[in-house]
Amino acid sequence: MRVLAGALLSILLGWLLTSTLGALGANPGLVTRITNKGLEYAARKGLLALEQELHGTTLPDFSGDFKIHGVGKGKYSFYSLEVHSCDLRGSTLRPLPGHGLSLSVSDSSIRLRGRWKVHKAFLKLQESFDLSVKGITISVDLQLGSEPSGRPTVTTSKCSGRIREVDVDISGGLRWMLNLFHNQIESKFRSMLESKICELIQKSVTSDLQPYLQTLPVTADINDFLSIDYSLVEAPRATAQMLDVLFKGEIFQSNHHSSVSLLAPVMHLPGEHNKMVYFAISDYVFNTASLVYHEAGYLSFSITNDMILPDSVFKLTTKSFRAFAPKKSTILSQRSESPRMQPRQAVAFNVPCRRLARLYPNMNLELQGAVASAPLLNFSSGNLSLAPLMEIEGFVLLPDSEREPVFRLSVATNVSITLNFNTTKISGSMKPEKVQVELKESKVGQFNMELLEAFVNYYLVNVLYPEINDKLAIGLPLPLLKRVQLYDLVVQIHKNFLFLGANVQYVRA
Repeated sequence: MRVLAGALLSILLGWLLTSTLGALGANPGLVTRITNKGLEYAARKGLLALEQELHGTTLPDFSGDFKIHGVGKGKYSFYSLEVHSCDLRGSTLRPLPGHGLSLSVSDSSIRLRGRWKVHKAFLKLQESFDLSVKGITISVDLQLGSEPSGRPTVTTSKCSGRIREVDVDISGGLRWMLNLFHNQIESKFRSMLESKICELIQKSVTSDLQPYLQTLPVTADINDFLSIDYSLVEAPRATAQMLDVLFKGEIFQSNHHSSVSLLAPVMHLPGEHNKMVYFAISDYVFNTASLVYHEAGYLSFSITNDMILPDSVFKLTTKSFRAFAPKKSTILSQRSESPRMQPRQAVAFNVPCRRLARLYPNMNLELQGAVASAPLLNFSSGNLSLAPLMEIEGFVLLPDSEREPVFRLSVATNVSITLNFNTTKISGSMKPEKVQVELKESKVGQFNMELLEAFVNYYLVNVLYPEINDKLAIGLPLPLLKRVQLYDLVVQIHKNFLFLGANVQYVRA
């Protein structure tokens, strides 16, 4: 009976609690919703695991006294009780509103084999016996909670166990002696087993299940720099049809866990129950990662000439930047719009790249870029997107290793996000769409902005975003127990959150 909690509860409830995500303040950043369909699957798998665990299990010895008219008093004992077979036909695992979970096992039976012996004065006899236990019914209420550290807790708040029938088949030459008080033996067997059911369940919940849940880490590493906080915000919420587990879901710098300025939004989850489990992942989770990267200076980049692909027509040299001179039509337009400009000023204004090459002949350029503020993920119309605003400053690399600033650009981009899901994690990739480049400041005049936009776009598509996508491919790990996998995944994009539905498969080792 000890394995009832160790196998059934640990395997089932364990993955239910740990297949969830988390939040900030009153609102969770991530939520996992386990439906009745998921609980039913867990119960079925739990029964199979429990049957295997029960096979070969030994039970405590059982002894008593007897008195037979004409024979006198004696002692008997049943020992080496071992489960030979079991048939667990029905079990249910249901949410218990405002409390936790309710587990029931019914119409089940087990068969045991063992040895018996009788001791009366100088007479000692021993033989084998078979014990059939039928109509086993167990009902357990489990209260779910959380510690201040955010780890889950479980306690047994109510338990009852009943056995409808116990049949002892005693073998041996003197079995008639024990058969004389057969009913008494069976009654004591039933009382003993019924009293042990809840005692062993309580002990197993305390010594097996609770420590098992305590192994759930409150943080999980995403990469060498980021971790995610999987601590529970509050005790799991049970309603009539589902169990919701709420987690903080904040991404933070691994070696420096400090609070972020964002608040998790309120998520209104759809009332769907077709899948076994649903994950609601708010934009808060992704945006905390963006804030951490930005504050740590990771959303900056540098472009040097040696980073440009050899076959590229664009080079970061003052000589190559002659190509970025504005078209003649642009020059004439600028002259006509500035009638008061003196001829000498106009010439200086409209030949910037020749001036750049003349002032800094045969020198390399370096572009230093940074995102102006942490870009926040936008959920809208079934799409995910970012609109980062970048500033890029151009420097000439002087012979004495000094850098001379010569121009500054503002770059507005739109980026679409594609999400990928597998059995254990969420990953993504970024695809840049429209790029708009504005010259904010220049010490060498104007540029051909169309060509300059093409150059910036070339770098983003071929260098920067591939590097970012390599990091995104590592993915966000879902906190699943070993041998638990997701399949039949579907995703919906709602306001402020992703809604991922999946079925669960328990893969035996």
